[in-house]
Amino acid sequence: MAKREIRLFGDPVLRTVCEDVTEIDAGVRAMVLDLCETVDEPGRAGLASTQIGYTLRAFSLNIDGHIEYVLNPELIEVSGEPVPTGEGCLSVPDLWFPVMRYPYAKVRGMNLDGEEITIEGEGLKAQALQHECDHLDGKLYISRLDRENRGEAMRQIRTSAWF
Repeated sequence: MAKREIRLFGDPVLRTVCEDVTEIDAGVRAMVLDLCETVDEPGRAGLASTQIGYTLRAFSLNIDGHIEYVLNPELIEVSGEPVPTGEGCLSVPDLWFPVMRYPYAKVRGMNLDGEEITIEGEGLKAQALQHECDHLDGKLYISRLDRENRGEAMRQIRTSAWF
């Protein structure tokens, strides 16, 4: 497959609540390959299917150069006190704002063989797990910002060259 173009804020697919993968076929395998190839660039920690135009529940991660994916991810555990964490998004380029995120997260899903898998982590990995699950529920991180920061984010989006 190929590295795919990232969908940007304003694209309706980014507001889509994704459907579960019910059959692992050639299309799902191609989507996973696209997700893994597209996330494989410096500065990319995670990529949800909607960000490259798919509407099935899947995302890929690229944490410390280790690329992995999960189908039908479900956030099953978070722990610790949420802390403001600097966050950006490939679909809202050049913006960086503090978002309240838990320091630990665990996701359950499946791999391309239909086997149940779990992915868990702290720090950046926990943040990415929460961020990508939000994407699959049709939410962008800017919706989690406090009122003042959300207003500033929208101002920056409206005046950006890419919007």
